[in-house]
Amino acid sequence: MRRQFMTFRGSIPALVTPFRAGDGELDEVALGRLAERAADRASSGVVVCGSTGEAAAMTLDEQGRAIHAVKEAVGNRIPVIAGITAPCTQAAVAMAAAAERVGASALLCAAPPYVKPSQAGMHAHLRAVSSASGLPIILYDVPSRVGVRFDDEVIAKLHNDGIIVAIKDATADLARPARLRRLCGADLQQLSGDDATALAHLAMGGSGCISVTANLVPALCAAVHEAWLENDRERAAELQDWLSPLHHALFTETNPVPVKGAMGLLGLCDWTPRLPLLRVSDEGLAQLDVLLRELMLMENSLARSLVHQAHQAMPDANGRSMAGRHGISMVKMPRSAAMDDIYFR
Repeated sequence: MRRQFMTFRGSIPALVTPFRAGDGELDEVALGRLAERAADRASSGVVVCGSTGEAAAMTLDEQGRAIHAVKEAVGNRIPVIAGITAPCTQAAVAMAAAAERVGASALLCAAPPYVKPSQAGMHAHLRAVSSASGLPIILYDVPSRVGVRFDDEVIAKLHNDGIIVAIKDATADLARPARLRRLCGADLQQLSGDDATALAHLAMGGSGCISVTANLVPALCAAVHEAWLENDRERAAELQDWLSPLHHALFTETNPVPVKGAMGLLGLCDWTPRLPLLRVSDEGLAQLDVLLRELMLMENSLARSLVHQAHQAMPDANGRSMAGRHGISMVKMPRSAAMDDIYFR
């Protein structure tokens, strides 16, 4: 089946999946708000039902509803990338077809977890998934989750056969982008799956990051990528330095436990994951509280600037834009602001 063309770049939040505090059911309203917030704050796309979204703890029906809720929230503003990782190929194929039906723009597919297939088996798995949908497929290489890693040569074959258009690389192997570029050319879009090394991944030839941190500070994460694209290396490094402690804090416990705790602090959704995951520790929550207070001042200031820029870009009565060209990286982060700008409960 012919792949649709799509460009993947910049900051792409891997959305958490909110569950209601009372009964633990899927909170589609809160999920839609998170997706809309990401789009409003310059994210280049969103991933729904990925690892950060606790897809393994959701039913197929819940995953379909989650994808639909996100698509309804963002419309055609940004791509909606649906995670379809499953423990067997038959299930992944069914998930791919269902995701396309409910409005997904692209698919994110890892090797089946737990079973540790061979390289040939992983290639066959992706080929079967590609036959079920015409959506672009992003290969998700995440050995820490599934127990196996895709060989570079298999990735090249998947790309050259037209099965995948991009890779989310969660190996933190910063030498890999250059190796894959030699094997695949520049057409393979390479996305980092590791916030801590995302800027370095850009320097090695990457095009963006599927991010956990961008759930919390989507505008700041987008600003890193925009600064890089504008060749403002100093600004990109400055922003990355500000975000680095948060990147670290979000992985002191199993993802998405810390990020869900932080989302709860911000009042964006309930912070409880589904069992067997438990809520973030008190120590972890205290650390996140300290980090977020200053970062949210900058995030919200930048978000207000984006709203102003969007208003200025609206056409006047003669159909002309009321603003010139302004990049997100040109907005300077304040070092202090009123505390009422913070969303904390």
